[in-house]
Amino acid sequence: MSVSHADAFVAFEHVQKSYDGVSLVVKDLNLSIAKGEFLTMLGPSGSGKTTCLMMLAGFETATNGEIKLDGTNINRVPPHKRGIGMVFQNYALFPHMTVGENLSFPLEVRGMGKADREAKVTRALDMVQMGAFANRRPAQLSGGQQQRIALARALVFDPKLVLMDEPLGALDKQLREHMQFEIKHLHESLGITVVYVTHDQGEALTMSDRIAVFNDGRIQQLAPPADLYERPDNSFVAGFIGENNKLPGTIEELSGDKALVRLANGELIDATPVNVTQKGQKTLVSIRPERVEFKPEMMPDGAHMIGAEVLEVIYMGDILRAVLRVAGSNDFVMKMRNTLGQTKLEPGQKIRVGWDPLDARALDPI
Repeated sequence: MSVSHADAFVAFEHVQKSYDGVSLVVKDLNLSIAKGEFLTMLGPSGSGKTTCLMMLAGFETATNGEIKLDGTNINRVPPHKRGIGMVFQNYALFPHMTVGENLSFPLEVRGMGKADREAKVTRALDMVQMGAFANRRPAQLSGGQQQRIALARALVFDPKLVLMDEPLGALDKQLREHMQFEIKHLHESLGITVVYVTHDQGEALTMSDRIAVFNDGRIQQLAPPADLYERPDNSFVAGFIGENNKLPGTIEELSGDKALVRLANGELIDATPVNVTQKGQKTLVSIRPERVEFKPEMMPDGAHMIGAEVLEVIYMGDILRAVLRVAGSNDFVMKMRNTLGQTKLEPGQKIRVGWDPLDARALDPI
């Protein structure tokens, strides 16, 4: 999925942000978001993702470039006139107001009559299954209930765009996962445009139509979740999205969509060249742990087999995680489904492991 600036509902055009006039927190950002899209800005702390969200909300001002909403430049439009709903990690509910009053407040500010306000508040609370809680105060609610109310308040005035800044960060793991699906289902049923910020790659993969992976003030890759996971553009994306094995090596031969890589222990393997361009170049070969097999009958045609030593086997319920020594690397991981009859591996055991060459990607060395 690609979105042109001409078709974009939200567009960042050559946007830069500096707080000190010297160093750039956001560097020449160009990003187009379609109407109705769920786009996640994902990255580590300090990567620029939250700053981009705050500029879109109007709480920060771009140093250079234009931010457009539905074709209109909003650089100088104050936050309360942008028609944008916001959901924060800390809920930001007014403690002295009831749930109903919290939701009614943004409608009052917009001059809406009492009957219309009440109808919209009831509708928004029903959307998040909180209709029975209108007369409670935030302190009487659990964290998950407060987050539902914060979500309802962001939706109550039918905004053109909803921004979410780490909205599930304060919730426990089980509730967080449940809320991920609730938010995604709301997005799909209402057809709203959502820009979501998180540092949690699992959350981003679960919820998004597309993910913009940020690092050092730039988008490293912009793609649907499956493309990011299966076909990372560089070593940063490969390492940040999911668990990933990285074997250092040198490009021995390069021909079209095939690279021959000599690993640190001298073994040769085939890989798909991604951002390597010449013979003799250093590379990191990326292989996902779940694509590694040690049973010959499970190997695809043309699979590589390479010697390995089992260092550790960790029971994780649905999967078994084996840490191996492979080609001089002591942190090579193989994930196996925990099934009846699964061959038991023991530390110190010598095995041979393999993978489809299409699952090995020759990336830039970090």
